[in-house]
Amino acid sequence: MALALATIAPGEPEIFASVQGEGPSAGRACTFVRLSRCNLACEWCDTAYTWRFQGDNRPHRDGLDFDRAANQVTLDEADVAAQIAAFGRRRLVVTGGEPLLQAPALARMLALLPGIHVEVETNGTVAPPAVLDALVHQWNVSPKLAHSGNPRDLALRPDALRAFAADPRATFKFVIASGQDLAEVHAITAEHSITGQRVWLMPEGRDSATIRERSVWLADYCSNNELNFSDRLHIHLFGDTRGT
Repeated sequence: MALALATIAPGEPEIFASVQGEGPSAGRACTFVRLSRCNLACEWCDTAYTWRFQGDNRPHRDGLDFDRAANQVTLDEADVAAQIAAFGRRRLVVTGGEPLLQAPALARMLALLPGIHVEVETNGTVAPPAVLDALVHQWNVSPKLAHSGNPRDLALRPDALRAFAADPRATFKFVIASGQDLAEVHAITAEHSITGQRVWLMPEGRDSATIRERSVWLADYCSNNELNFSDRLHIHLFGDTRGT
C-alpha cells in the first residue's frame, strides 16, 4: 500500500521539520508531510505543484503547470512513517493538497506512529472515515470562499462541514483577501453554529509585504469581533518555498 506525496525536489518526498506557520498551532515545532492531489483548485494556491499537473487547465493566477513525475512520488506507507519518526518530533502536521483524498492509506500510515500528536489540514469538503478520524487529534479545516475561484457546490459541502462543526477537535481557518470575504465567513459560521473561539482569519498572500498590508485591518477586525487572527509565519521566515 502506498501514499502519493508532493516533492521538495524530484524524487525527494516533502517530509520535513519546521515550526507551524499558521492557525491554532502557529509557532509549534512539528514534522510535516505534504500529500499530493487536491479536489479543489484555488486561484491563489501556494502549493499548486500538488495538483496542477500538465493537462490540468483549472485556473491559477500563475498559469503554471507541473510535471507529475518530478512533483509527485509514491512511497510505501511504512517508509513514510519511518521518515516521519526519524525526526523525533512529538507533533505531526499532515497537509496537501487535500489529505482526505487518500484517507485509507493515510490511516494505515498514522497507525504506525503511536504517541504522535496528529494535525490534519483539510479544505473541509470530505468527512473523515472513522478509521482515520480515530487517529487524529486536531482537524485544521479551511473552507474555501468565493474568491478562491472554486464553484460553491464543490468548495462548501454542507454534510462535511456539519460533521467538522460538530467535532470539538476541529478549528476553522478562512483565507481573507478583502473585506468582501467577511460576510461569507459570517454566513458559513452562522449556518453551522461555529463559535468565534474556533475561527481563525488569515490574510491571503505569498509574500511578506502583502500579508503585512492585509494583516493591519484584518487583525483589527478579529479583535473587534472576538475572532482569532492567523499570520503566515513561514512566509516571513522562509519565503514561498517548499519544505518550510
